[in-house]
Amino acid sequence: MINMALSDGQKEEIRDLLRRMIRNKIQNYARETTSMPFLTKLMQDDQKVASYSFIHSISTSLGMSIYEDVSVIVAGPHCEAVDKKVDVKGAISKEQKSVITSIVTELVNGTRKVNKESETREVLKAPAKDGRPQEHGKIVDFFMKRDGKEYYIEIKTVKPNIDVFEESKTKLLEWIARKQKPIITVLAFPYNPYHPEPYSRFTHRGVLEVGKEFLVGEEYWDFLGGTGTFKDIMDVFDEVGKELHKEIMAKIDEVAKTKMKL
Repeated sequence: MINMALSDGQKEEIRDLLRRMIRNKIQNYARETTSMPFLTKLMQDDQKVASYSFIHSISTSLGMSIYEDVSVIVAGPHCEAVDKKVDVKGAISKEQKSVITSIVTELVNGTRKVNKESETREVLKAPAKDGRPQEHGKIVDFFMKRDGKEYYIEIKTVKPNIDVFEESKTKLLEWIARKQKPIITVLAFPYNPYHPEPYSRFTHRGVLEVGKEFLVGEEYWDFLGGTGTFKDIMDVFDEVGKELHKEIMAKIDEVAKTKMKL
């Protein structure tokens, strides 16, 4: 792992990114939902319910795209190349798909233990002849090349459905098949919703090698930018939140003035 965290320049890039996102939301937000009768009746405060829609909209804006952008900023100085929404391209043969399906099925059934290096060798050993392009699963959220190694990373919502781990495992192995070389593939969660306890949702279903192809929160960000990166990012978010607090609260008050229709 690299040893330095964020530079002052990187911190300012993230600040600018957050400012643009928040101010764009404040300027352009228009409430789509005008009636939430069940929640309004339960809460007995239709103005708070109205303002909830704006807060939820900001939360949605802090979706995967913001984490992809921050990943590019964090990893950029330490890499030969970084990018987001990359098309992996490449084809996948029936033999490769069969090997990948067998690996994932055996992991889910508990008849084999996860071992990414061994799985990678099996996928690369499978004949790639007569492979066909496959549209599904070809886009990588974040790509970086560091010290000559290629990393292909999927950034997911932190509380996925139970089948997401199997789907993501399949996708990570398919990226290896597409590239026909031992690339490094990772599933990353931007934060741990169970902190300070370890991440435990569905216990990863036993299909991902924790700490190697499955990185969560601080582990992911420090992997990209060095020890202390996660703390630096949290500090920047805190600074921008304090800076824009009055603007955000003014918008919430504005939205809340328009009561929900019953």
